[in-house]
Amino acid sequence: MSSATTTPERRSGRAAARDRAQYGVCAFLALVGVLVLVDAVQIGHATSSNDPIGPRPVPMLLGVLLIVVAAVYALDVTRGGTGEPEGGEDVDLASPIDWRTVLLLVAAFVVNALLIERLGWVISGSLLFFGAAFALGSRRYVLTLAIAIALSLATFYGFAIGLGVNLPAGILQGIL
Repeated sequence: MSSATTTPERRSGRAAARDRAQYGVCAFLALVGVLVLVDAVQIGHATSSNDPIGPRPVPMLLGVLLIVVAAVYALDVTRGGTGEPEGGEDVDLASPIDWRTVLLLVAAFVVNALLIERLGWVISGSLLFFGAAFALGSRRYVLTLAIAIALSLATFYGFAIGLGVNLPAGILQGIL
């Protein structure tokens, strides 16, 4: 049935389904806001001469803002507001999901999660980046692997030097 011959009853049913989805997003935003607030309240009160306000205000502000955004969004949906489709996206919403790509991406993330402690970030990150590029269609294997290794090394040293956060070195401990 084409959209030109769709009855008003069917259109209102689709609009109601879309509204339920939008209300679901509102509920999710509000829930995340509440969780952030609950976590923020549990943060111990710690101040110093360098930080007189402590660690609580920022997460509390973010939690409140998430709840406000959820309320404003719910009000907009109630008044009939709907999101407009992206004009610049080149996506055919009628086409089926490419489950092969989705499963390959999930596999890349699972492999990374399972191997990061044993092999270290550089190796598991390289596998993650390579696997993601492969899943998304890259077939230039040598170039993709070189870029994946460069990205994982850059992020390893970026975290270590730039942020002072040590990612697992794994079997490359002492070499990196």
